[in-house]
Amino acid sequence: MQAFHLAQPTMLLDALAIGNAADTKFIAGGTDLMQLLKDNVETPAQLVDLEGVGLSQIRADASGLRLEAMARMSDVAAHLDVRAQWPVIAQALEASASPQVRNMGTIGGNLLQRTRCGYFRDTGFNCNKREPGSGCPAIAGENRMLAILGGSDHCIATHASDLAVALTALDAVLELRRAGDAPRQVPITEFYRLPGTTPQIETVLRPGEMITAVIVPPSAAARNSHYLKLRDRASFEFALVSAAVALDVRDGTGRDIRVAAGGVGTRPWRLPEVEAALRGKKLNDDALREASSRAGEGARPAGQNAFKQILLRRAVLRTLQTASA
Repeated sequence: MQAFHLAQPTMLLDALAIGNAADTKFIAGGTDLMQLLKDNVETPAQLVDLEGVGLSQIRADASGLRLEAMARMSDVAAHLDVRAQWPVIAQALEASASPQVRNMGTIGGNLLQRTRCGYFRDTGFNCNKREPGSGCPAIAGENRMLAILGGSDHCIATHASDLAVALTALDAVLELRRAGDAPRQVPITEFYRLPGTTPQIETVLRPGEMITAVIVPPSAAARNSHYLKLRDRASFEFALVSAAVALDVRDGTGRDIRVAAGGVGTRPWRLPEVEAALRGKKLNDDALREASSRAGEGARPAGQNAFKQILLRRAVLRTLQTASA
């Protein structure tokens, strides 16, 4: 691990001011960043410890849900209002990592965790995300876990966060702040960038900017939501495929349909083709099966992960059946 300076501010404005310096990163729970530091994938000259700045509130009321960035994953998953009004969030968090990691991991940090692509995390290999222009060995190499949607000739690394998939299905908004700028809000569907020719740029965060909160609107669909994660083992494993569904069903008809997927895209992947096939329709089993068969349209599998397209459709169907029941 490379040596670094650790700043420990106690005020958010001070943290933002320090974070504006070159070659500086914020650190929250550290469950992902510390691994990257130890493997020399990340080598900042300075870290800004956010532990002392607060930002840990969980607030649920008639206007919606506000999760501050330093709220612990385990605390959000256990929150009674979250479990009742936004169950897909609690389910996605409980499917993440392990109890020990969830006790340390934060909401903001979870949304900014880096891909688990082995080529990115092993500095013995080239990686366009780590060293732009060096190449992507995953495209012709070990790619079973990697993306079939949103990839490019430069990168097919899969986005890792379960929580981000749930928030994508709920039309969540991220509150962002940077020293000297007014806070801004960005829909989560616009926050993550596709790799294109610049896979090293993963989000729309500006230099020195950080997530300060997640804002989730209330809705009937959110109250009737479900998360399904399919993985190689039952705990501490990242998704092969996951699905988040939120449904507002009245008299058997789908009024508000939200469907998102994880484990298959270079960012959390909304499935508008499935949503459109069900909106305004009677949600009988035939309709659910027909809509699910459209999931992942336009997928471009690599050599080892074509099975994900079939698994995605089955995961979406199972999640729709659970939520509509």
